[in-house]
Amino acid sequence: MAVMTENEWRYNQLIKIFPSEAEPPFEDEDLLTRWWGKPWGCRNDVGKLRLVLMHRPGPEIEVVDTSKRLEMGAFGDVQEGWYWRGAEGPDLAGMQSQHDAYAAALEAEGVEIVRLDHVGKDRMKSCYTRDAVIGVGGGVIVTRLGPRIRRGEEAQVSRTLGRLGCPILRTLSGTAVAEGGSFAWLDDRTAVFALSSRGNEEGARQIEEVLRSQGVELIRINLTGYRLHIDGVFLMLAPDLALVNPAQLPHSFLERLKALGIETIEVHHEDNPWIINGLAVAPRRVIITEGASSYTLDRLTARGVEVIPIRYDLMCSGGGGPHCSTAPLIRDAV
Repeated sequence: MAVMTENEWRYNQLIKIFPSEAEPPFEDEDLLTRWWGKPWGCRNDVGKLRLVLMHRPGPEIEVVDTSKRLEMGAFGDVQEGWYWRGAEGPDLAGMQSQHDAYAAALEAEGVEIVRLDHVGKDRMKSCYTRDAVIGVGGGVIVTRLGPRIRRGEEAQVSRTLGRLGCPILRTLSGTAVAEGGSFAWLDDRTAVFALSSRGNEEGARQIEEVLRSQGVELIRINLTGYRLHIDGVFLMLAPDLALVNPAQLPHSFLERLKALGIETIEVHHEDNPWIINGLAVAPRRVIITEGASSYTLDRLTARGVEVIPIRYDLMCSGGGGPHCSTAPLIRDAV
């Protein structure tokens, strides 16, 4: 029969006096600020935006070779894995100018911008930082990007987040595929993930594991055809208001929005399709690309939404708008 030693007895008494403490949870703001320096993370898409990750397009864009034209009128190299959606090749100086103006608009709203430390020499889509990072309670999830041209962005993002001290709560692994443009918060207890060629069920399952520990339900929807991300058809503007393209969203999702008390404004056929890829910087205050119709602007104004338009066509020609170009790291609660 084992006999307890004096040292073991003293150790047991100490453990009883100083037990492990599961509460409050990791994502508690006071604890995050004390130990991690900031109240990291996001639990909505519309609260006052405090901190975002961005990357100004640079020499990595030069991988685009305009002598390599594809049959559908775009440019690309199947063997190398890169493609460019625009009818013309990239205008790097113009893209940088528009990106700078967007960053200035964010800073004018009081948003702090942090930049990627480094990008790979040919990771030409690194300026669309949204897709590698999903902001959740207490930190972020680093995703696993789908196409070959985007693989590796996750590593550079992770190194930057590590330098910043931002908690990485999960890095997607295995056969998971998920991109930040396929994820959206509906409220602090409900989020949505779009299944498509850029997001599979395994990606949704791994994201859901993190959210479930925070009491968040993850809704799954299927996008139509070859549409990539939900942020091309859906944008939260306020806790009770969203901009939607109803022709490309499931009816069941539109009904779920109603059940959550979220009113929708439907885009008009005259709208620049990129306006829905905007970014709420605060409730009912949104940055969008130029080209919204008077029909849509009138409906936004009638619901108290302040619109900050920017020119972003050259950035959009590379496949991403304002939403794609920002990865929120800290938002206020609403």
